Amino acid sequence: MPPIIVFMTTASKREAQRIVQTLLEKRLIACANILGPVESRFRWQDKINRAKEFLVLMKSDQKLFQELSKAVKERHSYDVPEIVAVPIEAGFKPYLEWLETTLAISGES
Repeated sequence: MPPIIVFMTTASKREAQRIVQTLLEKRLIACANILGPVESRFRWQDKINRAKEFLVLMKSDQKLFQELSKAVKERHSYDVPEIVAVPIEAGFKPYLEWLETTLAISGES
């Protein structure tokens, strides 16, 4: 299974930092970038909304996605948090090797 980039938004930088710290400690992500604030526009409960959020880009592996999603949901302030993954199709080989050895799946083949 390929490595992935997981997108998540949070209501505050502090929330993003807290969730990222937990995911790093559990080795569910190798690293994260916290960006923002960003302006988000979305439809929620049949209304168009706008919010300032923080966008988090996390590097992980598809094998860890379910556990990662569960850990995020347990700690996130939103009822329906954004937890979306896209596969990394290609990358710098030493970086991809570092990802694999850093995550909880290291040692698996």
